[in-house]
Amino acid sequence: MSTKAPSTVTGLHHVTAIAGDPQRNLDFYTGALGMRLVKRSVNQDAPDTYHLFYADAEGHAGSDLTFFPWPELPPGKRGVGLTNQVALAVPSGTLGWWSERLRAVGIQTGEPTTWFGEPVLPFTDPDGLGLALVETEDSREFAAWAESPVDPSRQIRGLHGVRLAQRDLAPTARFLVEGLGFTAAGEERGWHRFTVEDGGSGRALDIQVLPDAPRGEWGVGSVHHIAWRVPDGDAQRSVRALVGAAGGRPTEVIDRFWFQSVYFREPGGALFEVATDGPGFAVDESLDALGERLILPPWLEPRRAEIERGLPRLTSPVRT
Repeated sequence: MSTKAPSTVTGLHHVTAIAGDPQRNLDFYTGALGMRLVKRSVNQDAPDTYHLFYADAEGHAGSDLTFFPWPELPPGKRGVGLTNQVALAVPSGTLGWWSERLRAVGIQTGEPTTWFGEPVLPFTDPDGLGLALVETEDSREFAAWAESPVDPSRQIRGLHGVRLAQRDLAPTARFLVEGLGFTAAGEERGWHRFTVEDGGSGRALDIQVLPDAPRGEWGVGSVHHIAWRVPDGDAQRSVRALVGAAGGRPTEVIDRFWFQSVYFREPGGALFEVATDGPGFAVDESLDALGERLILPPWLEPRRAEIERGLPRLTSPVRT
């Protein structure tokens, strides 16, 4: 029997996916979904591509959905060992409105359903990324974006949960409990839910067991990694030690400037990160100007001219 770790993980910090065309990505997430571009930067490990961060108005940890646009990659393949679907929180009673809005911008939605008692509207973004809107009244950090084309009463509140597929549940379940402090929170229609900090919006991970399914492959429209949030560096170092004791192979702490990161793979192969809540996106630009210009971490500033020449120009989408 697994022993639950005394973890300080408080939920999802961000999810990073792979996009195709960066302008189409920007148009969809800010124009159609009404999220705010809170940071326009580059992949710090491959600065020839953007890293675009969409969130609530203030870029709260737990609201970030981020993208590496790599249009030269083939489409990703869903499968085991990969995060295959990302759920976003919306207020109760708004799924009907969202269904009409998505159809109006050319997005075909799946049939409305429920996940563990919550109303869900599944769909895919223009690159094929599996998404879902989930109605919830769970309390969470949220700042409405005044310039969003979506009314504040209907705006996306942040990340709600993620869904993975695995060939074998036990190794990942044990790792989640012993390394990250998750609790098994039930099973429904073949999905096994794990939560941190008493559950709630932004704290759930669901696993489907598919013993004979092929392995998922990174590509356009796939999730690159999911990040779990901790309050600060002390908490991060504690979780890093627990991850190592549970059999993970965590990296050293990496300075991402807006937060500190540690990366590792869970036993099934999905890439995880543990990221600190701060210092946050306002450390290098004011809240009212988030996302308006290309921001580079200090160590890339000497290469700014070269980096800017290699990036396609992005224009603000038409608000609808």
